[in-house]
Amino acid sequence: MRHDLLNDVINQLKNASKVGFKSIEIRPASRLVGRVLKVMQAYSYIDSFEVVSGQESPFFKVLLNTTINNCGVIKPRFPVKMVDMEKYESRYLPAQDFGILILSTTRGVMSHLEARKSGVGGRLLAFVY
Repeated sequence: MRHDLLNDVINQLKNASKVGFKSIEIRPASRLVGRVLKVMQAYSYIDSFEVVSGQESPFFKVLLNTTINNCGVIKPRFPVKMVDMEKYESRYLPAQDFGILILSTTRGVMSHLEARKSGVGGRLLAFVY
């Protein structure tokens, strides 16, 4: 039984990237995982992904590149105001302007850079660098 699907997916991505796999399958597919993958694709941490719906439940097929050094989920999912974003950047990212925090906001799932531009806060989901 899975307790945290996003944690399982992030760990799969990190392990597959370390081993050097070119593609992986992520089962089962969920909307949150799809939105997190879209943010990671926008910042070139993964090459592409697609939803494959077959006989069984749908799943994601993700094409990897070798740019993921580390990634992980942030638990508990802290609520973050826009003015407090820098505190969490220094806590979870190794250097300034290196990596992204992924947030769930009222305007959708986005990186901390996009959230800062649009002036919204949200809940921290994950970090990638």
